[in-house]
Amino acid sequence: MPSRLEGAAYSRTVFDNYSGSDGDKHKLNKGELKQLLNSELPVFHTSQKYPMLLEKIMNVLDSNKDNEVDFNEYVVLVATLTVACNDFFQEQQKKKAN
Repeated sequence: MPSRLEGAAYSRTVFDNYSGSDGDKHKLNKGELKQLLNSELPVFHTSQKYPMLLEKIMNVLDSNKDNEVDFNEYVVLVATLTVACNDFFQEQQKKKAN
C-alpha cells in the first residue's frame, strides 16, 4: 500500500491517463480536461449548470495560452483543490468547536 505522500503523487498517473488520447501525450486539450474532471471529480459533472465553467477552468490553468494544459499547469488545479478542501475542513472544525 502506498504512503499518503506517494498517493498524492498519483496525480501524475491521473494526468497521464487522460492526456494524449486526442493529441499531445504530454498535454490535456479541452476535451481531455473535461473527461478528466467528469471522471475524477464527480462534483464537476453535477455543476454543469454553469456552461462556461470548463472555459473558465481552462483559461485559469492554461498559463501559456496554448489551448492545452501541461502537467505543470495541471498541478495548479490539484493544489487549488487541496487548499480548498483544507479551508473547508478547517471551517468545519471551527463550527464544531463553537
